[in-house]
Amino acid sequence: MSFSRTYSIRITRAFLALSLALLFGTISGRAIYAEDLTRTDFVLGTVCTIRLIDGGNANTLSEAFARLRSIEDHMSANKDGTEIAQINANAGKEPVKVSEDTFYVITKALEYARLTNGAFDPSVGPLVKLWNIGNGGEKVPPEREILAAKALVGWQQVVMDAATRKVFLKKPGMRLDLGAIAKGYAADEVAKILIAHKVKAAVVDLGGNVLVFGSKKDKSPWRVGIQNPESARGEYLGIATGAQMTVVTSGVYERYFIQDGKRYHHILSTETGWPVDNGLVSVSIISKSSIDADALSTSLFILGIEKGMALLKNFPDTYAVFIDKDKKVYLSPGASKVFTLQEKNYHLAEK
Repeated sequence: MSFSRTYSIRITRAFLALSLALLFGTISGRAIYAEDLTRTDFVLGTVCTIRLIDGGNANTLSEAFARLRSIEDHMSANKDGTEIAQINANAGKEPVKVSEDTFYVITKALEYARLTNGAFDPSVGPLVKLWNIGNGGEKVPPEREILAAKALVGWQQVVMDAATRKVFLKKPGMRLDLGAIAKGYAADEVAKILIAHKVKAAVVDLGGNVLVFGSKKDKSPWRVGIQNPESARGEYLGIATGAQMTVVTSGVYERYFIQDGKRYHHILSTETGWPVDNGLVSVSIISKSSIDADALSTSLFILGIEKGMALLKNFPDTYAVFIDKDKKVYLSPGASKVFTLQEKNYHLAEK
């Protein structure tokens, strides 16, 4: 749930998925043409690609990637000198004034913490740092260390002062981590730049957080592949089809390690301090807002199918695709209008 400075399983698969999509037309529904302008770079701890299909120029891409780097430089928990790093370093000491960007994203994350009763929690940083999944050298921590880290997690202990734009963590040792929401915010910010540059159609892929922007010249719908959780080659199990939208997935295949034959993934439970173990392997969100899709994919994964479906009722025109370890696919109400299952080894189930 944090920006990582090293390549992970998710990065590799996201990059492969994008490559396959561009090659076979999975994302855009057509092949890539010579006039398309594409840039790929490593930012936000992942491989990010922006493809301009209709409109825009090299300056558009430069501005978009500069915006992504600015967000990383403000919100990464793993880089020295960022605003999040300053907040964490001053936990229990004093408030830290932050940019409008950072204040907004923390506020939004705390809204999700309230909606999920803490299942989604931006103060999960102590657990993320302890498990260190995706950064190399991972191992299962001693239970006493897990309990100590869990005791430092609590979104109610995050104090926000809108008048001064200052953020304060009440307990020493607390740590914010915006890795489960910041990329969604970044995708929405790129969309604003595309609008300002009068781009008519584009694909934004921030390490698997996909936003398809505008409409294509031929007016055909966008097609976004959703990852097969068992595939090591970026293959998809189904297709989300529609107008401008964002598709964000959280799953056990993104970042993980194996110890004594057991897989430990990076989506951590604030209740137990351990990786979430509820039978789900991935949750994909199809929505208009990428920041909401990002937060919801993690929230619904942690909450599970029943509670996740209940939470989703608060978000109109937002759909979820749940996949469990038995290869059953559960769709939220209305999701069948935009998602088509194609992998024969999986089957639709009703909940």
